[in-house]
Amino acid sequence: MTEVRIAAVGDIHLGEDVRGEYRKRLEGIEERADVLMLAGDLTRHGTLEEGRVVADELRDLPVPVVAVLGNHDYHSDLQHEIASELRDAGVTVLDDDGVVIECGGSKLGVVGGKGFGGGFAGKCASEFGEREIKDFVAHTRYIAESWKIALKETQADRRVVLSHYSPIKETLEGEPLEIYPFLGSYLLAEAVDTAGADLILHGHAHKGTEKGLTPGGIRVRNVALPVLGKAYAVYCLECGE
Repeated sequence: MTEVRIAAVGDIHLGEDVRGEYRKRLEGIEERADVLMLAGDLTRHGTLEEGRVVADELRDLPVPVVAVLGNHDYHSDLQHEIASELRDAGVTVLDDDGVVIECGGSKLGVVGGKGFGGGFAGKCASEFGEREIKDFVAHTRYIAESWKIALKETQADRRVVLSHYSPIKETLEGEPLEIYPFLGSYLLAEAVDTAGADLILHGHAHKGTEKGLTPGGIRVRNVALPVLGKAYAVYCLECGE
């Protein structure tokens, strides 16, 4: 068996005033990880200037970088421009699709996107009532279905789902209960449990908890920087030869 080492973090919230600082914290990452995954909220207010700072921090890293955007990255309606800056810097940006990365002779599939909210089983919004509520839930359902399709189409030794919003409530523990519906949705976990994956990584919940499981037993990790308390955490997956 070979081992794939995944460095992961979310909610780094970079701006011009910290240019170069996060890059310093990534020095030597190639000795500890085979790939870096970023779980959204890379910027503070989703400005193009902030997006360029993030791109510069990640440019030409010695390991592949895969990212999704978060709600902060959408705030200024420049998410497409930010994603373009990141891609120009060599970062793979997922938008409810997938990619396969070669890691030490093994194929690692990564599927995901921003995700969205709605709440969790028994305490969630439903597609009923006003059009605005229907659209809110339908958006999450569309994202979940896109992930399910992408996972089924991804041929790899191991598959990871990368999201900003959480698929389970357990990794939100520490956050106020009142905001759970805005931090994630059970529909995301339901889709991944149906299609299958080995690990789900998310951010968004700064006061949450690192570890949890989907109802189907898939490991979930909240990698928000305030939760980890360090530049990134490393998670290992064994891949058959």
